[in-house]
Amino acid sequence: MEIDKSKIKKAVKLFLEAIGEDENRQGLIHTPQRVADMCDELFAGVTKKADKELEVIFTKEHDEIILIRDITFYSLCEHHLLPFFGKAHLAYIPSGKRITGLSKLARTVDLISKKLQIQENLTTEIADLVMKKLKPKGVMVVVEAEHLCMSMRGVKKPGSQTITSAVRGVFRSNEKTRAETLALIKF
Repeated sequence: MEIDKSKIKKAVKLFLEAIGEDENRQGLIHTPQRVADMCDELFAGVTKKADKELEVIFTKEHDEIILIRDITFYSLCEHHLLPFFGKAHLAYIPSGKRITGLSKLARTVDLISKKLQIQENLTTEIADLVMKKLKPKGVMVVVEAEHLCMSMRGVKKPGSQTITSAVRGVFRSNEKTRAETLALIKF
């Protein structure tokens, strides 16, 4: 499925009209096209499959925690169409010889974040996809984000952070492994 840029341009023109703007004002003349072009990037997660990112698997024995922390992401709240952004921390313990490249994990977070959603679903989807594709002993995903729907409008609390986590496998069943990983994330 492709993004329909002509519909986006029409919608932006209607939106500008609805808020009392002049779509022909110098600063707005090309705005509908710019917004349509931007949507290709911001909503890439709708049209592309993140599971393709985890297809490269190295056959190297490793049975300790692999953690990438502070993976910057940007997403959009499905309730208000406003951004939320922050850091994702992704840890897994390989099973057998199933390791993927570090950049593959970061790209997975990036692609899954590029669609309308809530943070809880983003966190869960990352954990579930890594479990499905890599079949590790366990996965832990912690996401910290600021939501502009809370910062700019409504309660207007800029800087507030929402933290969500998803734990699977050994991270759920083994408290020491879970505690070690959380300590590494906070390190």
